Amino acid sequence: MTEVQRPPLTADERVQLIGWLDLQRSFVRMKCEGLSEEDAHRKVLGTSPLMTMAGLAAHLRWNEWAWFQLNLVGVPDTGQSPWTEGGHPDAEMFVDDVPLAQLLDEYDAACTRSNEAIATLSLDTVEQGPYAAKGDAASLRYILCHMIEETARHVGHMDIIRELLDGRTGYTKPDEA
Repeated sequence: MTEVQRPPLTADERVQLIGWLDLQRSFVRMKCEGLSEEDAHRKVLGTSPLMTMAGLAAHLRWNEWAWFQLNLVGVPDTGQSPWTEGGHPDAEMFVDDVPLAQLLDEYDAACTRSNEAIATLSLDTVEQGPYAAKGDAASLRYILCHMIEETARHVGHMDIIRELLDGRTGYTKPDEA
């Protein structure tokens, strides 16, 4: 993703929601900049061994797909998701053999697809996917708020993991530290 700025202070609701989500999304790649493959896959949290930089990037990629493609738009899961056929609930985080660059490119592509999917939808549009069939459908407005929360929470995890890996903190790029 390209460098993203905060949305304008007086922008409308849609611009604010998508702007804040895009800002959080941009931090994912920033937090991973300059990491070696070894560090990207290093397990630094003994109680959460799947929570690596690579694992979090993969998790966020699949959350983009699940919320915007599967749930909101109703694109069927034809076996492409890591959760197909009752697999492990954290299957998207089993990425020890996947290069970080590939995971980040897949994440960026998922974010682009998400933004394309919602470009013409009203914030009041309701999910068409599996949850809609259960009578528990969320609006696009709800999904955007949830994805801001989900992405920001995991960026916070990435911030802590990065500090444990090499001491880098905050939102500076390696060449600015």
